[in-house]
Amino acid sequence: MFETQAAWFRASKPAVDFCSLRLVREASQEIAVRQGVLQPVRNEDDLGGMVVVHHRGGTGYAATSDLSPSGLAEAVRRATAWAERSASIAVTDYSAVDMPHPQGSWRTPVQQPWEGVSLGDKIALLQQASTALRTDDRIVDWEASLWSTQASTLYLTSGGGETWQDHSLLVPGMSVAANGGADTVVRSLGGRGYCRQAGMELLDAIDYQARAARIAQQALELLDAPDCPEQNCHLLLAPDQMMLQIHESIGHPLELDRILGDERNYAGTSFVTQDMFGTYQYGSELLNVTHDPSIDEQFASYRWDDDGVPASKEYIIRAGVLERPLGSVVSQHRAGMQGVSNARANGWNRPTIDRMANLNVEPGTSSFDDLVGSVERGVYMEANVSWSIDDSRNKFQFGCEYGRLIEDGQLKGVVRKPNYRGISATFWRNLVGVGDRSTFEVLGTPYCGKGEPNQVIRVGHASPACLFADIDVFGGA
Repeated sequence: MFETQAAWFRASKPAVDFCSLRLVREASQEIAVRQGVLQPVRNEDDLGGMVVVHHRGGTGYAATSDLSPSGLAEAVRRATAWAERSASIAVTDYSAVDMPHPQGSWRTPVQQPWEGVSLGDKIALLQQASTALRTDDRIVDWEASLWSTQASTLYLTSGGGETWQDHSLLVPGMSVAANGGADTVVRSLGGRGYCRQAGMELLDAIDYQARAARIAQQALELLDAPDCPEQNCHLLLAPDQMMLQIHESIGHPLELDRILGDERNYAGTSFVTQDMFGTYQYGSELLNVTHDPSIDEQFASYRWDDDGVPASKEYIIRAGVLERPLGSVVSQHRAGMQGVSNARANGWNRPTIDRMANLNVEPGTSSFDDLVGSVERGVYMEANVSWSIDDSRNKFQFGCEYGRLIEDGQLKGVVRKPNYRGISATFWRNLVGVGDRSTFEVLGTPYCGKGEPNQVIRVGHASPACLFADIDVFGGA
């Protein structure tokens, strides 16, 4: 695939300061069984290319689904024209950006390929899970699903760069809704958070079938449970809620293009400013956060970002101190700061922007029992169900699917509709316990939105369970 286009690019590179061609094909299939009934199987196949040109200080790009020589030549012509037009008004001298010219290939390690299991066997597997979800007449809606994507990218540069990356991605889903008169509650498989780069072996790794009965049982427990009490107390977050906490109150505020003002019109700005890096106490000394797109199985892993920068593990926050932003090669040049390999686009028809990839909280030293045992009064929460955060990514309020009270060092009764609120600038300084490797889970989301025009992209978040002090919790709708 793409051999003809690669040969054309090598022979027809334009006379500009820099040119790249990114060719992308994504083929996906989604299968769902809802209430025991197979839903229409959804298949998609998307193919195209993006040309980027830096010339005379300006930048331009053009996308095309016409991958013939004439179609690619027209995209190069349009990108070059835009680069020349923007040269006098560009926010930076793009021709001075040291764009990389990498070479190599990488693919997701897979043990049991998606295509190696028949459609009939996949449907049977989901039928089995669907049956296991319906344990009681009070469960009024239930669904099991699998969503696979095979993504291939060839990246070529005018300086001889050529990388090929193959990604195999799987998103398992499972959810139930239970009703008890006026009350309806929902419980899910971590809100689709158990997505990874893998084949069908992922289902065994997360014990997919066995989780169905537990999800159903917890939904029924929630129907009979009281609302979460309002109090200021300790808060213990499971990894599937830490995922959302990391994403919204660390990931987005630290994207360098947002700090530079690029996202202000659409997704807001950030409470973080450039002068904070190197000195600002973002969290307690227990907080260590890394940007690590080199973990093979995590959802947003790669060996090179979409601007060709090699992936590497970098500390974003170390011992609570803010070290570097999530800034790609262009944003680093603009700001005069070190960043990471996080120039990413959600497909062939979007340009790269600064996006978190795998943003992880590193494990600590406390077992789950240690964390619970240290709490006199608190609440344990799992799985995000609602979120709200202000335009500067500072003040937030998050709600979870499932909660339990903690009293005198022990998990007690279930509570429903558990919510908590905080301020990013101070919340992480209240981190008083970080779970060890036994509490650590590799998670992710297919649905991170940003950019104009909008880009919905895959992000990975791995985290242990984490304990926070002096947090306002409450019950809510």
